[in-house]
Order: sequence, then structure tokens, then C-alpha cells
Amino acid sequence: MTGEEVDGTSEYPERPREKQRGPVVLRRERRIEPTTTDQRLLDSRGPSDWVHTDPWRVMRIQAEFVEGFGALAEVPRAVTVFGSARTPREHPEYELGRKIGSGLANAGFAVITGGGPGAMEAVNRGASEAGGLSIGLGIELPFEQGLNPWVDLGVNFRYFFTRKTMFIKYAQAFICLPGGFGTLDELFEALTLVQTKKVTKFPVVLFGRSYWGGLYDWVRDSVHAQGKIGDRDLALLHLTDDVDEAVAMVEEAYKAWEDTH
Repeated sequence: MTGEEVDGTSEYPERPREKQRGPVVLRRERRIEPTTTDQRLLDSRGPSDWVHTDPWRVMRIQAEFVEGFGALAEVPRAVTVFGSARTPREHPEYELGRKIGSGLANAGFAVITGGGPGAMEAVNRGASEAGGLSIGLGIELPFEQGLNPWVDLGVNFRYFFTRKTMFIKYAQAFICLPGGFGTLDELFEALTLVQTKKVTKFPVVLFGRSYWGGLYDWVRDSVHAQGKIGDRDLALLHLTDDVDEAVAMVEEAYKAWEDTH
């Protein structure tokens, strides 16, 4: 059989006539199409609703992964740092973010943030000022945000799940500055991936005891105490107020990872 239509009357007489459109099989009245695929592509523009269909979204998602992998493939060892976009520049947490970015850069790590303002900007700024690589992975939001001016390498994403993959794939550690729902989302996703060994040797540092202490106590006194997580799971969280200690945790974990690879 060389044509697109298949007549299976010999071996399977009950099988209806069909037409193959790439991997798609069309049968009965659906196989009768007035035009070809090439003609529909070239002959006219037609309606634009198709760009909002699920099959087209799959292509955009695929393109985002390709763009992200291509842009970040040669990034050196890096640490992803999260924190609130609402942190004012005059707030002490902003200065701490700059120090963390600078400390990581001086230790030879690139920094990856969400690329936005607030704590993210502070970390990017600190890394850039220290001569390190400052990366921002932005997200399309209903309100305008954009990449902060301290990002050296920036990638914008439409989809949170694509962006999250990049945060994890190209980092050797997470540091969480005080933040809101987005920071909490990334924190617990990272913990889940480490707990289930989807990623290994991946420390999760909570920076700011006064901010994160209540959450840590709840995880220890409720989640762990009731057996919902084990001792090893609780040990995945590291709580600190000291920039040097946070950087040292990252360095030690990276060295341990190197020793096993």
C-alpha cells in the first residue's frame, strides 16, 4: 500500500476505509477532507483561535524547555535563591540578599533567581557586583514585573512548571529568603524532590530564623512528630541567620556531591 487510503477488505472485511494524516487515522466520513495539509498551511491565514488550543500549547511548552536548556546548558555550578518580590530596597532583608549573592559569587557559584524585584534583585545585584554570574528566570504575570537590571543572563517563561524545572536542574542548592506563596511553593517542591531522591545532595537553606522559625517548628512538632515525615526528611532543612554559614552549607554539600560523582 503506497497511498494514504487503506482498504482492508481482504483480511479484515469489517474494518472501515481509512485515511492516515501523519500518525492520525481518520475513518468513515471523517476521512473525506476537501483540502490537504499543505494547502491549508499555505493557501490562507484563516482564524487565529488555533494558537490557544492544547496541541499548540504543547509546542510552546516544548519550545520553552528547549530555550531554557539551551540558554542554561553551560552555566557553571549555581545556587537558586528565592525571596519576596515585595522586599523594599531600604529593608534589611535586601542588604542580606546582596550579601548572599556576593558570598555565593565569591565562592565560585552563579546565582539563579526569579529575576524580579525585591529580594531577587538584591541577590542578583550582590552577585553581579562581586563579579559573579547573575541569572534571572522570569515569568509572565498579569501585572508587569520584568527582569531586574542586575540580571546578566535572563530567560522569560510563560509556564511556572517549565521555569521550576530550570530552577532545579541547574542548581546545586536552594536558599530561601523570607517570601510569600511563591517562595513557599518552591521551597516545598524542592523538599519533595530531595525527599524522593529526584535530586541528590541538594541542601535547602532557610535564611532568617525569626521568619522561618515558626514554620520549622511546625514541621518538627507536628509533621515530624506525627510521623508524616522521617528524621532524614526533617534534616533536609537548614535554618540560619549567618551568610557565611549559608555559603559554607552550600560548599560542603557541593563537595560531597563531587566526591560521589
